[in-house]
Amino acid sequence: MGRLFLVNLEGKSYSCKHCKTNLGLCDDVVSKSFQSRHGKAYLFSKVVNVYAGKKEDRMMMTGMHTVVDIYCVKCGSYVGWRYEFAFEKNQKYKEGKSVLERYKVWGPDGNNYWVAQEVEAGDSDTDDA
Repeated sequence: MGRLFLVNLEGKSYSCKHCKTNLGLCDDVVSKSFQSRHGKAYLFSKVVNVYAGKKEDRMMMTGMHTVVDIYCVKCGSYVGWRYEFAFEKNQKYKEGKSVLERYKVWGPDGNNYWVAQEVEAGDSDTDDA
């Protein structure tokens, strides 16, 4: 196995709740109004220290998207997904951006977001529905 190189972020950041590896900067949050199966999720313009799973088409609340699940590069925990392709014109802004699920990450102030109850919406993205 090779040596693991991690990107260390300067400034306020979100990190993996399991191993505390930096994942994204507060300055890179595009939207905090996203929704996942487990609660709140944030859209980031850039994330680091993640690797991607297989591409798949998913029906989200805002339409069909091609996405990949993303995982922490250090511990392998699922942390969210990345939009590869949006089928609808008004959703194209999401392409190349990543969503981190709040219940899977530590916040910039060192707190963890705990889910009070599971959302039963299935796969979802924004809460603007």
